[in-house]
Amino acid sequence: MNPFIFSNDNKRYHTYNYYLRHTYHSKVYKVPLDAGFTCPNRDGTKGYGGCTFCSSEGSGEFTLPSEKDLVKQFNITKQMMEAKWPNSKAIAYFQSYSNTYGSLTRIKECVSPFLNMEEVVGIAIATRCDCLDEEKINYLNSLCDIKDIWIELGLQSSNEQTGIMINRGHDFTCFLQCMDLLKNTKIKICVHIINGLPYETQEDMLKTIKDIRHLRFDALKIHMLHISKNTILHYQYDKKKFPVLTLEDYVDTVIKQLELLPANIVIQRLTGDPVKEMLVEPTWVLNKTNVLNSIDKKMAASNTYQGRLYEKY
Repeated sequence: MNPFIFSNDNKRYHTYNYYLRHTYHSKVYKVPLDAGFTCPNRDGTKGYGGCTFCSSEGSGEFTLPSEKDLVKQFNITKQMMEAKWPNSKAIAYFQSYSNTYGSLTRIKECVSPFLNMEEVVGIAIATRCDCLDEEKINYLNSLCDIKDIWIELGLQSSNEQTGIMINRGHDFTCFLQCMDLLKNTKIKICVHIINGLPYETQEDMLKTIKDIRHLRFDALKIHMLHISKNTILHYQYDKKKFPVLTLEDYVDTVIKQLELLPANIVIQRLTGDPVKEMLVEPTWVLNKTNVLNSIDKKMAASNTYQGRLYEKY
């Protein structure tokens, strides 16, 4: 018997599908959008080249080209999704680069078209902690009575040396300050972390969870590091190979991270979706089903679940 309370199946963690179904009572899909933003560690404000693992698309490989109007981008994907899932709902997901790195006027122009769309139940905005201020947060908070507003913050790791190594361009204190600004708003928060960053130990990856789990956030995305062609990380790896996590190590780390998290945190992602033609390492991430099944099987065999150790630390 599955002891995890936020589950209708064999999953022993709080899946995104469970959350969406119980929140909106409908099939809900995300529509990735490219609004043409950039990042402060790309344009010279804080550095050049972006985070070392990030592709030229700014982690938006599955978005349509930014020269397309945002509503057109949305409608193209919506049409495909509705053919598969009639009467479903959507979340407009501003995915590529840092989508609050611009003026408030520009942010309003991007978000506004989706506020009155009946089929849109939420708007998710991927960004950085150094690209949010009180004015922008207040505006987004004012929209929460119209739609569910999500901020997706890329932390990746709480380790300061790792932050420098991946050219993130801000420290952990900046992340904590941003989380404090968001704490008393209605905005929902999804934190992104990456397992397998160069030279990080399992202890480092677990420490990231321990450092954030008492903060106010609603969801977590756990990514496995992808070394993709033509990224700075790819050139670094070619020059000096660093250890890459095996599937077994990744599964073990993820389960230990889940055990440390509160049960109510929604797990939006437990692995990534690399572009096959661009992937250098690790190749096991291409079999997403196997990764997720491996996590499920090991959690069941160990009779563990998300939050099992939360109160003990």
